[in-house]
Amino acid sequence: MSDPSTMPASLGSRRWNRVPEITLYFWIIKILCTTVGETAADYLIGTVGLGITKTMWIMVAVLIVALGVQFSRHRYVPGPYWVAVVLISVVGTLITDNLTDNLSVSLWTSTIGFSIALVATFIGWYASEGTLSIHTVYTTRREAFYWLAVLFTFALGTAGGDLIAEDGGVGFGRAALLFAGLIALVYIAHRFLKLGPIVSFWIAYILTRPLGASVGDLLSQDTADGGLGLGTTITSVIFLATILALVGYLTITKIDRTERIASGE
Repeated sequence: MSDPSTMPASLGSRRWNRVPEITLYFWIIKILCTTVGETAADYLIGTVGLGITKTMWIMVAVLIVALGVQFSRHRYVPGPYWVAVVLISVVGTLITDNLTDNLSVSLWTSTIGFSIALVATFIGWYASEGTLSIHTVYTTRREAFYWLAVLFTFALGTAGGDLIAEDGGVGFGRAALLFAGLIALVYIAHRFLKLGPIVSFWIAYILTRPLGASVGDLLSQDTADGGLGLGTTITSVIFLATILALVGYLTITKIDRTERIASGE
């Protein structure tokens, strides 16, 4: 049987992947989004004074609208996609913070719980679709599994990152170096030790959350608390502007967009 990806356009149907290809730009923007997720959540909770619970529900409502726009596209478009990632980063952070601060759930419990939820999502995804590939997310059901997995990675990354950086007393700067080193190890394992691409991607995706959060805290927190004292407002504005510039570049160049030919998959 012919490989659908090599079939002529006349013999198959054109399907655009709904998520971006994995390029260096993807990882840069992803880390920037995780930083914004941390600083924006802190800004809304503290500076604006909304509190954790009210901020969480407001951002959940905004995220639902953003995901509605994203799902309506039926193909990857940089603007709606990365808006959804920024918002899901904020929501994932707030869910973990709400469990910890308002419901007194320990970070150990949150980390284990979100790990189980993420594994269950992958099991359901594979059982339903027969693949966990992010290169063939061209149906609504696959995209739903994708975004659910992304949400749990942000919540898990927040819980695990806080567990190490705060409860472990590592500090913001050393935590950032630690998570950067772990991501480097994942790359080495994938490049030289045959660690599978799907496993490598999702491990790195989880680790970028505490990496970005540690960088955000390092820049925004007061010097007395081990940060550089830029504040959540300035840090959020700087990173959001950088995200906007990179997303604009990707929108123009389309270098992270792929089209596949499929026959009824």
